[in-house]
Amino acid sequence: MSSQHTIVIEETEGYANNQIYEAAKLYLATRISSNMQRLRVSRVDETKSMLISMEEGEEMVDMFEGAEFKWQLVCRENSSATSSNGNSRQIEVRSFMLSFHKKQKEEALHSYLPFILARAKEIKEKDRVLKLYMNEGDSWFVKRKDYYKRIGKAWKRGYLLYGPPGTGKSSLIAAMANYLKFDIYDLELTEVGWNSALQHLLIGMSNKSILVIEDIDCTISLQQRDENEDRFTPTNDKVTLSGLLNLVDGLWSTSGEERIIVFTTNYKERLDPALLRPGRMDMHIHMSYCGVDAFRVLASNYHAINDHELFPEIEGLIREVEVTPAAVAEELMRSDDTNAALQGLLDFLKAKRKGDNEDKVEKENVEDEVENQK
Repeated sequence: MSSQHTIVIEETEGYANNQIYEAAKLYLATRISSNMQRLRVSRVDETKSMLISMEEGEEMVDMFEGAEFKWQLVCRENSSATSSNGNSRQIEVRSFMLSFHKKQKEEALHSYLPFILARAKEIKEKDRVLKLYMNEGDSWFVKRKDYYKRIGKAWKRGYLLYGPPGTGKSSLIAAMANYLKFDIYDLELTEVGWNSALQHLLIGMSNKSILVIEDIDCTISLQQRDENEDRFTPTNDKVTLSGLLNLVDGLWSTSGEERIIVFTTNYKERLDPALLRPGRMDMHIHMSYCGVDAFRVLASNYHAINDHELFPEIEGLIREVEVTPAAVAEELMRSDDTNAALQGLLDFLKAKRKGDNEDKVEKENVEDEVENQK
C-alpha cells in the first residue's frame, strides 16, 4: 500500500465554483518557485495585480508546519450536457491534486486546507472596497447580509438602466464594478445556445459579482409564447426571456450572495411587462440627455472650472437640444485650452439646434403632404 495519499480538488462542484479550488489558486500564486518552467499569467482588471499561477502538469511543493505537501494542476476535457437539438461542446475541467504522506491526512484536512482558505480570504480582501453609492448615499447593500437573511430575500440587487445611447449606461456599470472591486460578467445572450448553458454560466459566477446584460430588448425574443404552441415542443434549445428571468429569480436566490444584476436598454417601452413588474428589479434608473448640472460636472472634470463667461449661452442651448453626456464630453476633450473647448462645444450645440429645427420642418412638410393626399 502506498504511503502517499491524494486529495482531488476540482474547479467546480456541479454547476457551482469550488471555493477550495479558488482559494488554493490564490494561495499557490504567492508560492510560485523560480525554478518552475511553465507558468500561467492573467489579469482581468487593471486595478488588480497580475496573477501568476501554475500551468497544467507543473508540480509545486509547499511546507506547512514541517510537513511536505505536493500540488499538481491537472486538466481534462469533458463533454457538456447535450441539448434537445443534439448540440454539445467540450469543456476544460481543471483540478488540483494535493499529495502528502498518509500520516499528514488529518493535518491536511483540518489544518492545512483551513489555513489556505483563511490566507486566500486575506489576499482577496486586502484592497477590496465594499461600498455602493446608487442614490442612497450609503454603502448599505454590502453591509446588510443579516437584514436580507432576516427578511428572507436573496442577497442580491437588480438595476434596470434605460435611456438613449450615449447617456452613460455602460460607464456607470464600469464605475460600479471598479468602485466595489466586484467581478463583472458581461453576458452576451446571443452566444448562449440554450437555457441549460445559461444555467451553468449563472451558477458558476463568483460571489461579489455584477452580471451585465446590455440591450436586453435586442438580444433575445421578448414575445410571449403563442398560446397555440405545442406545449410538448422542446424549448431548452434557445434562451428566452422567461427562461432568463426564471434563472435569475430561482438560481440566484438559492446560490451565491452579494450579487448585482444590471439590464440595460435604449427603449424601456419595448420590454416585456414581466421584466418591469414590481419586485423584479430593485431600481429603474433613467439615463437621460445631458442637463445643466451634468454639463457643469463634465466641465469641472475635464477643465477644472466651475464657471465661465460662455456657461450661460451653453446652458441655454443644452435646455433646448437633446445632447448626450458622451457628446458633450467628446467636445470638451477636443482641446486642452478651456476657451477653445467651450467655444467648440458652443458651436456644436448651435449646429445641432439648427439641424434639429431643419429636421422638424422637413417632418412637418411630409406630414402635411400625407394629409393633403387623403
